[in-house]
Amino acid sequence: MASPFNQPLGGNEMIRAGGIATMMRLPTATSYAGIDIGFIGVPFDIGTSNRTGARFGPRSIRAESSLLRPYNMSTGAAPFDSLQVADLGDCAINTYNLLDSIRLIEEFYDKVFAAGVKPISLGGDHTIVLPILRALNRKLKQPVAIVHVDAHADVNDTMYGEKIAHGTPFRRAIEEGLIDTHKMVQIGLRGTGYSAEDFDWCRQQGIRVVQAEACWYQSLAPLMQEVRARIGDTPTYISFDIDGLDPSFAPGTGTPEVGGLTITQGLEIIRGCRGLNLVGGDVVEVSPAYDTTGNTALVGANMAYEILCVMPGVRYA
Repeated sequence: MASPFNQPLGGNEMIRAGGIATMMRLPTATSYAGIDIGFIGVPFDIGTSNRTGARFGPRSIRAESSLLRPYNMSTGAAPFDSLQVADLGDCAINTYNLLDSIRLIEEFYDKVFAAGVKPISLGGDHTIVLPILRALNRKLKQPVAIVHVDAHADVNDTMYGEKIAHGTPFRRAIEEGLIDTHKMVQIGLRGTGYSAEDFDWCRQQGIRVVQAEACWYQSLAPLMQEVRARIGDTPTYISFDIDGLDPSFAPGTGTPEVGGLTITQGLEIIRGCRGLNLVGGDVVEVSPAYDTTGNTALVGANMAYEILCVMPGVRYA
């Protein structure tokens, strides 16, 4: 009997170099009805402060995702036997106007959340998390917990005098009451700063800050046990900036910082979110022009798949 759920196109049906480049070669949905999880591209990079190009991230991640198969052989997750998953295409943005783009993203995600779809977004620069969280707050009517993987805290007050850019979204989201800061963790922060107190603002808000150096040479499974206890059943959003990983693993990003997390640790963080009340997630800042091998986009595709694998309702073998 045919599965009632969408299935990725298999390599025995169409070679992996062929087929339509949707996320994992899933069907594209023209209607949100009946969709549990939707992959969404947000080709936006006019909030970047250094190297642009993340607007091409969604397309590149989708192309590299053709290598992925349905079953997670490490964890036993079988997301495509459990939930209706589809590629919802891209959110249109205005490349000439950042604030208008924010409006367009909010309106797009208002419709997604209204339909009961949980999005896994493919960025795009990190600015996109602000309009997504705004739309999510209108749906939930409460602040969310955040698991934030990143080299940067993204809590600047302004950048070149602008209130909205890829280094400010969590500052704005906290000010707007979109985040429960006592149930927020930032993992992988590192690099040089403008002052010795750059991460102190986060701590003053009650955020659990785990700098990259605290992660060196060890498993992050114990940390994630602490994170699960801290968050409890609060609705939770995962935001995974690819520059949270060391540039030796993911060089294709706009603001690389040495000394970052390993891919294994990235997997431990996401897999450690299993059991949380996840309501969405993103993988952002993949800028494929800076990694012509495609490896950064491949890592991004795998991280997005791993987020899918820990969403509520996924069955495990």
